Amino acid sequence: MRITQGAFSYLPDLSDDEILAQIRYAVGRGWAVGVEHTEDPSPRNIYWDMWALPLFDLDDPAVALAQVRACRAAHPGSHVRVTAYDASLGRQTTALGFIVHRP
Repeated sequence: MRITQGAFSYLPDLSDDEILAQIRYAVGRGWAVGVEHTEDPSPRNIYWDMWALPLFDLDDPAVALAQVRACRAAHPGSHVRVTAYDASLGRQTTALGFIVHRP
């Protein structure tokens, strides 16, 4: 069964270049980027494990892509997603989220 959560979920899996383009989009808007993973991608499971702390004040989107690659390598049997957080309204909100690895 293909999990369809977040943006781009009905499209074919994104390539690393396409993931990098989306991260570049988020960084260009000043959003913090985080990488998360879970073995239970149920829509009811909203708490995924953080791979590392969100990348605040990120200048180079390639750093976030390296985190994605490291998470995929460490958790090949898990779903991995990228989440971008927008703090422009005075509170941290999810602005973008998409799955970057399906086992």
